[in-house]
Amino acid sequence: MIKQFVIYSIFLSFLGIYGQENCKRTLKLMGSRFDITVVSETKEDADKYINMAINEITRIEQLISSWDPNSQTSLINKNAGIQPVKVDKELLDLILRAKHISKLTNGAFDISYASMDRIWKFDGSMTEMPLKEDVKSSVSKVGYENIIVDKEKHTVFLKLKGMKIGFGAIGKGYAADKAKDVLKTYGVVSGIINASGDLSAWGKQTNGEDWNVAIKNPLNKNKVFALIPIYKKAVVTSGNYEKQVSFNGRTYSHIIDPRTGYPSSGLVSVSVFAPSAELADALATSIFVMGKDVGLNFVNQLPSIDCIIVDNMGKIYYSDDVNLKNNK
Repeated sequence: MIKQFVIYSIFLSFLGIYGQENCKRTLKLMGSRFDITVVSETKEDADKYINMAINEITRIEQLISSWDPNSQTSLINKNAGIQPVKVDKELLDLILRAKHISKLTNGAFDISYASMDRIWKFDGSMTEMPLKEDVKSSVSKVGYENIIVDKEKHTVFLKLKGMKIGFGAIGKGYAADKAKDVLKTYGVVSGIINASGDLSAWGKQTNGEDWNVAIKNPLNKNKVFALIPIYKKAVVTSGNYEKQVSFNGRTYSHIIDPRTGYPSSGLVSVSVFAPSAELADALATSIFVMGKDVGLNFVNQLPSIDCIIVDNMGKIYYSDDVNLKNNK
């Protein structure tokens, strides 16, 4: 369930910023590109607020990173099949929400995907399909049902030895949300946190208009096909067209179905609009795994959630309530 983010497919309209500083900083955090933008009275204030956002994102990374041997997530993984691990309430709640999304999506989203053996290679080295036995074995330790959370004792236990959890498909969205919350607490009335395609926005432009996101078709990069207002919303755009393999006339993406061990196919881009970047992040991955028909039907049953899907032929599909501006 590795995920690649489509940075260039999101373009922000910063129109009508009169009498205020619109300050943006781009840097690498959590191993990815972050663009942090705030609207403030002075550049000095904006720089101070951006530093606050950076500190919060760094704090989140230290909590959830499976690469940091000292993080609570790494400690959970080290004790898989051995004993429960006591964790902070924040991490406990994040894991509980992830499990809820797993249940909601029938396992299309699963943070225990980190347990998978990496038998699919998307670096050009694969010359034939993996054996069915190897694919089946690769997901033997995957299963959100085996993540045992004790809310009273604040512990997390992975039932199977060798089992692992990872937040690659939800972590940057969560970090964007938390950075936004910190800035709002300190009185920043408008801004955008863009975590490599996981975008959380709040407030409005100073002319009273909403922030807007323009979405491009990755197979036709010179044309914007959707302009979406994102007042009090987050958007995640995820794509798979740069990491693929093809066998017997069929193309497979790097986004793996954690239930089967096989890559998703048929879609090249999914944009999800939701109240939080964390939720949009998880659902974008889920829709890739579900496919167009199941994904659209799923989203149309969820309140306050919208999506735009581009298939591998370049055809565009919208959920029922997508609010498009007249940009054609």
